[in-house]
Amino acid sequence: MPKKDTEELEEALSEARDVRDYFDENADELTERTLAEELARLLAEKHLTKSLVAERSGLDRTYAYHIFDGKKPHPAREKVLALALSLGLTPKEAQHLLYYARCPRLYVRDAWDSIVWHALEKGLSVTETNLLLEELGEKSLLG
Repeated sequence: MPKKDTEELEEALSEARDVRDYFDENADELTERTLAEELARLLAEKHLTKSLVAERSGLDRTYAYHIFDGKKPHPAREKVLALALSLGLTPKEAQHLLYYARCPRLYVRDAWDSIVWHALEKGLSVTETNLLLEELGEKSLLG
């Protein structure tokens, strides 16, 4: 588990005189996890099961398990966000999950993204998020 958050690493990198010094001082912080590894960590941290999260997400159960098991390492952004909502992630945690999926971050100047950000912030379900998106004239999360 990392000891420094991303902002601390950014500051350390900005202050480093040489990138090699930064690497030497932060080698244990620079390990790369896969999406499946990050999801496993989040499931354990949140005391949730794959089955429950898959059900809440609205994803096809088999497809969701392929994501959890690493067979789909780079799913579509909307599918990752459905998992983020189903895991009860904060916007910051969802941004990290998007990173591990190699998907673009949420951008609050984009209407659709800002609605999803709000849903994450308020702990809305996938269904509640889809209703809000529809009400505001945006495409649904998985539609």
